[in-house]
Amino acid sequence: MGDHIGAASKTPLTTYEEAVNWINGLIPFGIRPGLSRMEMMMEQLGQPQRRLKFIHVAGTNGKGSTCAFLTKVLLETGYSVGTFTSPYITKFTNRFQYNGDDIPEDTLLDLTNRLRPVVDNIALTDLGSPTMFEVSTALAILYYAEICVPDVVVWETGLGGRLDVTNIVNPVVSVITNVGLDHTDILGDTLQEIATEKAGIIKHGVPVVSCANQPEVVEVLRAAAKRNHSTLYLAGEQFSYEQLNYESSMQSFHFSGPFRSMDIEIGMKGEHQIANASAAMMVLEVLRQYMAFVMDDEEVLQGFRSTVWAGRLEEIGTFPRIVLDGAHNPEGAETLVKSLPQYYEYQSLNLMMGMLSNKHHESYLKHILPIVDTLILTEPDFRKKMDVNKLLEIVEQLKPIYGKPNLQIIVEPDWRIALEKLKLRTEEADLGVVSGTLYLIADVRGSLLNLSDSEKGW
Repeated sequence: MGDHIGAASKTPLTTYEEAVNWINGLIPFGIRPGLSRMEMMMEQLGQPQRRLKFIHVAGTNGKGSTCAFLTKVLLETGYSVGTFTSPYITKFTNRFQYNGDDIPEDTLLDLTNRLRPVVDNIALTDLGSPTMFEVSTALAILYYAEICVPDVVVWETGLGGRLDVTNIVNPVVSVITNVGLDHTDILGDTLQEIATEKAGIIKHGVPVVSCANQPEVVEVLRAAAKRNHSTLYLAGEQFSYEQLNYESSMQSFHFSGPFRSMDIEIGMKGEHQIANASAAMMVLEVLRQYMAFVMDDEEVLQGFRSTVWAGRLEEIGTFPRIVLDGAHNPEGAETLVKSLPQYYEYQSLNLMMGMLSNKHHESYLKHILPIVDTLILTEPDFRKKMDVNKLLEIVEQLKPIYGKPNLQIIVEPDWRIALEKLKLRTEEADLGVVSGTLYLIADVRGSLLNLSDSEKGW
């Protein structure tokens, strides 16, 4: 471990909050780009990353969803899974999950205390201090390699690929979801340059899966795979997917791969989710075919069907700002209530909701009512819909305890008229949210997208 110059005399961090503050207080970017600090940290810790099987996921969009599909299907088929994701969710511990649960706070504290002297040592070298993200990544590796030891770790890149600190690992398979010009990229970046960065996760002899489709990107990926003697599985070539139908809460597609074909259903909204699910399926096929992973077909399909990406908020339109979120249960409502103030600034919150009659909606409303200024109750276009007046009865009971004093309630059974009312109510500084059953979300989404397309003219 080297000699802890001056580090041993430091008193250990005593609370979870102190540990997170210390990590977040480290520099965000290193003075020198590259993996040298990461390599030194791993060396001092005894190369724990070498004991794990990683699925390394990079891409411009869809990384989170692809990681969610992989995690869910692997869990469903009986494997234990670590999931390390980028840092913009509700709580710091969300980034380090094992079998869908966050790292315990006391474990995070213990591991931070182990890492601190190592970090202090490296800070004294000319490499400079490890960064916030490097230390989080090292913490994830320690957690998975020494504490919970999952069968597989789903490992999301932070930024780019080649120089990203997650690239310290040698995965069993790599995924590049897609390549696009991100708004945050420095002006003048070309698709080739971005593709070259992402292709930096391709390792010698490690298969790589991608849904990228631009010719210049494909060229870069092909060249990188060839240099590294890696098999490239490219959407549209070695595997393909075709949308079958979209029925309210579920969309299905036909996956055709080098080993077999399959019809798959997913509950995630948006056509782009079919590409993400296909990439995940191709990865699973590689694990099954070449790495002796045993997966029951029915469990695989169930995993895809039940994948949800918590807090998947989708903003459609800017005037008025309307966000769709398929929160239709207490957990969903809780996530929504946490997420809205985190992602959006608004004066008034106008919520339109419609539910199915097969659930008790009291606890959903207990979570959501305290943040709502105007509540529009409506009905989804579906035979099992909950009568709007029954929903109103529950709201009236809960309003005195959970509602804001000036909460306004509008009852409109026709969701199309309800949506117009929501739009009219939502001023520039406000936020409109449509929530509830996915049957309602799917209809509203279709309606809003057609409208915004024709208004914008593209």
